[in-house]
Amino acid sequence: MAITEGTGWSGMGWNAWTDLALIRARLDAGADPNSGTDFYERPLHQAAGEGSLEVVAELAWRVDDVDAEHEGRTALWEAVFNNRPDNARALVTAGADPWRPMMNGWSPGRLSLATPTPDLFARPGDGIGLSTAESATVAEAGRLIAALGEFDFDGFSLACVASVTVAEAALRLEAVPADDADVEEIMEDPWADFDDSLTVVGVTDVPGGCVVVQPWGYAASNPGVIKRLSVGTACYGLFANPKSGNQGAIARDGAIEEWDTHPGGGSVHSEESAEEILATYLYHGEAEAYCYAGAGLRPTDNRSITGQVDMWLRLPQHLR
Repeated sequence: MAITEGTGWSGMGWNAWTDLALIRARLDAGADPNSGTDFYERPLHQAAGEGSLEVVAELAWRVDDVDAEHEGRTALWEAVFNNRPDNARALVTAGADPWRPMMNGWSPGRLSLATPTPDLFARPGDGIGLSTAESATVAEAGRLIAALGEFDFDGFSLACVASVTVAEAALRLEAVPADDADVEEIMEDPWADFDDSLTVVGVTDVPGGCVVVQPWGYAASNPGVIKRLSVGTACYGLFANPKSGNQGAIARDGAIEEWDTHPGGGSVHSEESAEEILATYLYHGEAEAYCYAGAGLRPTDNRSITGQVDMWLRLPQHLR
């Protein structure tokens, strides 16, 4: 049994929603099956997204309404979004409606068409499916994630820029080619003179635009950098902060549009566009790929992140 403290739903451990005995004990002691978990989320929603089939089934018959919504989505939607098909099937067995309208056109059933289990639910009739553009977005996400591969390091930053070449990026940044010996020395120990290291970035042409990267620091995603790169286009910045997680930003036409975002995170809201809801699902846990896709870049490999760049540049001091 998971180690927890308190009454109701307080003190639930990270894996508590997989522990049927614990959930039953809490319920039998008076915990409300309809409310009271972290951030006022409904217990069934939390279990649907991160719990076990047995816990979902237990809560599903105890709640007042298996299709009750929290922030515009049902527990079934959470199960689909988090790729828990067994939990989704249990909820449908308990009466949940896969085709209930929500989340800007993405019902649980429609969202499931973009998942690895597109036949999860029986369709109620003809005409329900992904559009041609949505199907292409799903296919490209799979290709892009595979092309970039897995990353077992952090502390790097990048800026994905649409419709801009390496040569144009250098001009926009007022950068000059970095000395090869300096780059080699930095690669060996970027912390020896970190102030100096922060002035060096790599740039690589990729289909659709270019990528600016700094494998050892945050400078590639600095506001001054992404604003200059985004003039007349769009730029998605990312700093893989080893302390606080992925920090993102979006600049368009020379201005910061969004700051301190969490690319690759699992948070999505009903007021977001249908395109953004789909992108958040497809790139959940794939922050780098999210940025490439947002800028419309189509790399065939990951060299633009891993340091096998086309050109190393030294930034002016005011941009580092």
